[in-house]
Amino acid sequence: MTAATAPAARFRSPARNVKLAPLVALIFFSVSGGAYGIEGLFPTAGPGIGLLLLLVTPLVYSVPHAMVCAELGTAIPVDGGYYHWVRRGLGRFWGFQQGMISWLGGFVDLAVYPVLFTGYLQSMVGWAAPGEHVMFAVGGLQFDLHWCVCLAVITACVLINLMGTARVGASAVVFAVVCLTPLLVLSVAGFAHMLGGGAGPVQQLTGRPEQSIGSAFGAGLFLAMWNYSGWDDVSAFAGEIENPRKHLPRALALSVGVITVGYLLPALASLSLGPDGPAGWKSWRSGSFSTVAGALAGPWLQTAVTVGGMIASAAMFSALLTSSARVPFVLAQDGYFPNWMARRTARRQVPVASLIGSSAIYALFCLSSFSNLIIVDVFLTNITLLLEVAALIALRVREPRLERPYRVPGGPVGLSLVVLSLTGVCTWAAWQQYAENGTTAVTYCLIAVSACALLYPPMAKRRRRIAGAEA
Repeated sequence: MTAATAPAARFRSPARNVKLAPLVALIFFSVSGGAYGIEGLFPTAGPGIGLLLLLVTPLVYSVPHAMVCAELGTAIPVDGGYYHWVRRGLGRFWGFQQGMISWLGGFVDLAVYPVLFTGYLQSMVGWAAPGEHVMFAVGGLQFDLHWCVCLAVITACVLINLMGTARVGASAVVFAVVCLTPLLVLSVAGFAHMLGGGAGPVQQLTGRPEQSIGSAFGAGLFLAMWNYSGWDDVSAFAGEIENPRKHLPRALALSVGVITVGYLLPALASLSLGPDGPAGWKSWRSGSFSTVAGALAGPWLQTAVTVGGMIASAAMFSALLTSSARVPFVLAQDGYFPNWMARRTARRQVPVASLIGSSAIYALFCLSSFSNLIIVDVFLTNITLLLEVAALIALRVREPRLERPYRVPGGPVGLSLVVLSLTGVCTWAAWQQYAENGTTAVTYCLIAVSACALLYPPMAKRRRRIAGAEA
């Protein structure tokens, strides 16, 4: 058995202590965090198409990807998850691409959540108009208040992560209760308003009368995919999950249901306010459920939803930081990155250098805009998703006797449907985004992918030199 296909047992953490409930919470925050952030889907695609996307996207995108992650994650339950899946199935070059593209995508993805946190705080405190940045001076130096708040969120999440993955999981359970409770109250208030004479949830299919159904579906698909992506993230710390071959498929299945219902209920209830006015769906943008809550029940619920959105944003960053920090860590363990990045703390097994270094990069990306971050993020996420699908097929062919506690159901037909669904959705979404917004996001992604490919030869040479020296 070659080094490229040998089991990566040495990458396991010595302590597997993330139990089922914290694992579900970590998946929840890796993918969703609740309905906070889906508001922009409705003016973009319209209430009818928006609700359809919330129902269809998990069926053709989330469930198939979760199945892929369940099979690969239970067959190869090690730290660095998706990197090892692709490396073992497709070889070292593609494994390196998977690790690097995922890490680069994390620069974009994780920067979204401190920006969201700051947006919610800005709307509640009212230090400026939404989206407006405020500068302040300290000792003659100018600082951006918006960015400083993002930096404070990142620092707090780094401190939580330094306590270990089990502590991050336990905190995620608490955060889930705190951020979902206001949305549950909002849903009750919205349905009561609907029954009392409010608007129905589907006043029109598309966002504008002249917008075609196909155009509306394509325009909203990227935002829906962003809100339903991230199922593979927990695999990055699979070596720290208690009994991953049993708990990972269960946690993924539970999370799909919780996340889908968590999107649909607040959306349906909030649409009861109709299309017009400050809380109408035509004016919604990320964070507008706070305004909806105020219109339905008053300032107390508006404040509660705003705080819930802040907690959800911070918890999502914390959960995703746990997984993304493991990527440079395992690349260093494999000899591509410097050895000091492969060190963990003795007690809690935290990759400190990887954690802090990655967080510093995420802080810089917080200076970009929310919409730009999402578009690039989904492009890079879908590239890594398709590599995982290719690895699943390759491992079925190359290692048919590999122990698979969970298999994509349906035999060859079921596997073919999963592959066709994921490939078709990713391809169509990329084309629609190109048709709507041109080449900007595509160009950024091509630059990122090309940089990863060009980086491999010198990194592979370094790995071979280190391996030769150790031999």
